[in-house]
Amino acid sequence: MAEHLRPSIVVLNGPNLNLLGEREPHLYGHATLDDVEAMCREAAERGGHDLDFRQTNHEGVMIDWIQEVRHTADGVVINAAGWTHTSVAIRDALSNVEGTIVEVHITDIHAREEFRRQSFISDVADHVVVGHGVRGYVEAVDLVISREGVPRHH
Repeated sequence: MAEHLRPSIVVLNGPNLNLLGEREPHLYGHATLDDVEAMCREAAERGGHDLDFRQTNHEGVMIDWIQEVRHTADGVVINAAGWTHTSVAIRDALSNVEGTIVEVHITDIHAREEFRRQSFISDVADHVVVGHGVRGYVEAVDLVISREGVPRHH
């Protein structure tokens, strides 16, 4: 699949996740996005993978990033945040990713407001990790590593 020395994992973060640690800490905790990146980088390194970690508040940028890595990333971990529940365009971009896709959410979206319970991403993801706090990102990275060489199911 990817044609580089080490396999790569791309972690994509959607809107407002740049405020992690200060936005609604009673829901999302006190860890910052930099903390999450460090945890993911450590997990990827432990598994012999490179890590590309990004965040945007712009939907078109997210779609461009997904398209950019669709043939080269061994795995994409995505927390699309609010776009999870609204963006068919992000779902469609993800459907073209060749590597493993893991959808991750810090909170349990199924136990929150009704509008958060629908995910446009889950049906194109190989795994979904919800409600495990920021440690869910590490779990998602580990899932990508464990699926290496396993063909996509769709």
